[in-house]
Amino acid sequence: MSDSDSVNDIAEARAKIDGINEQIIRLIAERQQWVAAVGKLKKDESAVHAPDRVEQEIRKVRQLAIDFGASPDVVEATFRAMIAAFTDFELDVHRNAASQSQQL
Repeated sequence: MSDSDSVNDIAEARAKIDGINEQIIRLIAERQQWVAAVGKLKKDESAVHAPDRVEQEIRKVRQLAIDFGASPDVVEATFRAMIAAFTDFELDVHRNAASQSQQL
């Protein structure tokens, strides 16, 4: 029996969800730092758009979803949205790093 099976109060359930959201955002912030580091290292914009890498990651997260008892479809949709947003972010980082190196 999981903790969620014993919750009878919507406020308590929402408080648990809020706590999980904080953890997720903390991890997103950490992921963003690593994405920025990678964006600075890539040689060109085509390296930022890495469709083969995206599909490799989607396969991995779908399996992790199964392993953890989450919906693989929900996890895939979430990660596709996150990857798209981070790709835009990484492009900005890459362009800024390229611009700064050209000014030197």
